[in-house]
Amino acid sequence: MVLSAAITFAYASETTDWQKMIWLVLGGFLVTGASNGFNQIIERDTDLLMKRTASRPLPQLRLSVNQALIIAISFAISGVAILSYFINLTSGILGLAALLSYTFIYTPLKKVTPFAVFVGAFPGAVPPLLGWVAATGEIDIRASIVFGIQFIWQFPHFWAIAWKVDEDYQKAGFKMLPSPGGKDRSSAFQILIYSLTLIPVGLLPYIFNMSGINSALVVSICGVLFTWQALRLYKSCSDEDASKLMFASFVYLPIVQLALLIDKI
Repeated sequence: MVLSAAITFAYASETTDWQKMIWLVLGGFLVTGASNGFNQIIERDTDLLMKRTASRPLPQLRLSVNQALIIAISFAISGVAILSYFINLTSGILGLAALLSYTFIYTPLKKVTPFAVFVGAFPGAVPPLLGWVAATGEIDIRASIVFGIQFIWQFPHFWAIAWKVDEDYQKAGFKMLPSPGGKDRSSAFQILIYSLTLIPVGLLPYIFNMSGINSALVVSICGVLFTWQALRLYKSCSDEDASKLMFASFVYLPIVQLALLIDKI
């Protein structure tokens, strides 16, 4: 998330202000850490039920709730203050909005409806928007485009992860896959649709003259390969193909964002 904000900051800047970049990275790190901290405080009991989270400090009583609150609140205040004072007020507001929506809307909603993934995609897509606002001081159509790419990317990315750990999520009562049937063809189809949507959305920077043909070619190739892996998951509905899609999602976003940055240079 912090890397995404930093790359977009450099991409949106006429001349990169490295001092401001450092404040952006530090503020973004603190806000992200606070969000994860509050999440682990709220979910400390359910974390104990899941294999992948059972060893976290709160479930294992290596850290008290009060200690965790002090850390999370300190990170939150420091992060928002840094973004607001050293960058601009809009950046601070975006950081605070992402933290609050992730902590108090997305986190409790996970036990209620798969729609939580849609809600969580908003704070998850704030980092590139934050990077753009930090560089330009405004939210415009270009800021919306970099936000949109990361917003759409999160659905196949997160659902691939949810597919892999579906059994763990069921133990905790989390409803994360889009289909009531869980790891079925309906979930795989929705993953495929969002992956396919990344192709035209990824080309918006070129369409709006934010980048050149070279990055458009890289983005298109990445989108096609990513969709191809989603299609494989749709055909097989296997954990193996979900793992491959998950790792493909880790690679897709930084390559696309770096391609846009390098094309500008």
